[in-house]
Amino acid sequence: MTHPTFPDARTAPKRPLRAGLALALGLGIGLSFTHAAQAQTLPRPKSLAPDSGKLLATGGVTQVEGAGGGGLTPWALITSYGTEDSYGANAFYTVVRTQDYALDSRGAAVGFADRFELSFANQRFTGSKAPLNNLVIRQDVVGAKLRVAGDAVYAQDRWLPQIAVGAQYKRNKGVAGLETLGVSQASDLGAKRNSDTDYYVSATKILLDQSLLWNLTLRATRANQLGLLGFGGDKKDRYEVLPEASVAYLINRKVAAGVEYRAKPRNLGLDREKHAYDAFVAWFPNRNVSVTAAYVNLGDITVLNPTRQKGWYLSAQVGF
Repeated sequence: MTHPTFPDARTAPKRPLRAGLALALGLGIGLSFTHAAQAQTLPRPKSLAPDSGKLLATGGVTQVEGAGGGGLTPWALITSYGTEDSYGANAFYTVVRTQDYALDSRGAAVGFADRFELSFANQRFTGSKAPLNNLVIRQDVVGAKLRVAGDAVYAQDRWLPQIAVGAQYKRNKGVAGLETLGVSQASDLGAKRNSDTDYYVSATKILLDQSLLWNLTLRATRANQLGLLGFGGDKKDRYEVLPEASVAYLINRKVAAGVEYRAKPRNLGLDREKHAYDAFVAWFPNRNVSVTAAYVNLGDITVLNPTRQKGWYLSAQVGF
C-alpha cells in the first residue's frame, strides 16, 4: 500500500527570489520591495497580486497567538498561500475549553512574498469554577516573522529546512473578576510586568515523498501561561530559551494529523505551570478554508484550581 504524497516538488517550477526585506524587531519593522525593469525602459514598480500558488495545506493553520503554523507553536512557513510574487491573508477564530477555563482567540495575519508575516491576535481567558468563576483576562498579541533561509517545499534535494525568526509583543490588558482579592492586573498575582516580547526561531521541513512535516521552534520568553498571567515572577524573572515541536502526517491531500509540544517557564509561586501538548487533525477543503480540531493538555493553571487542565481545541481559518 502506498502513502499519499504532496505533488512532486522536483517537477514544480523554480521561483526566482524577487523581494528583499529588512526587519527590525523591538524598534520597528521596515518592509520594501523592488523589481528590475525591462532592458532599455525606465524602472517601473510592480505591485504584488494574490495568486494562491502554494501547494494545498502548506499554508498551515493559525497558531493561538496569531502566527502561521500549528495550534500551539509557530512554524517557519509564512501564513497564506501567496508565493514569492504575491501576498495573502488569513483571519481566524480559535476556541479552547478545559474543565475550569476557556480561551477564545481571534485575529488575522498577512504574508508578503512568502518571506514576511505580520499578525495580530486578541485573546480572552475566563474561569468557570470557584473561586475563579468570574475571572476574565484579555491580552493582545502583535507578531512579526521573517523567513531567512531555506525553502520547506521546493528544496527537497537539500537537508536545510526553512528557517524563520520572529517576535510576539504581548500586552496583558488586565484582570477582572478578582477585585475582592485586590487583583486588577497580572502584576498583582506576582508577575514582574504586564507586557513583554517573546523572540523565536523556527525550522520547518516538509518531506514530500513521506507526506511528513516536522518543525522545531526555540522561544526566548518570560511569559506566564502564554502571558495571560503576566511576565516574570517571584520565583525568577529572566528570559529562558525553551523548545516547541510539531510533527504532522498528510493522510491525504486535504487531511493532516499530528502532535505538538510546547515547553513553558515556571516563574510564579502562585502557578505550578506545566508544559503543554496537543494531538490534532486539520482539514483543508480548499485554499480558502481550514478547520483544526485537537485534544489539548495545558497542565495546571494556578494553585487556586489545582487540576491538570485537559480539553478540546477548535480553530477555523479563512483567507486567500
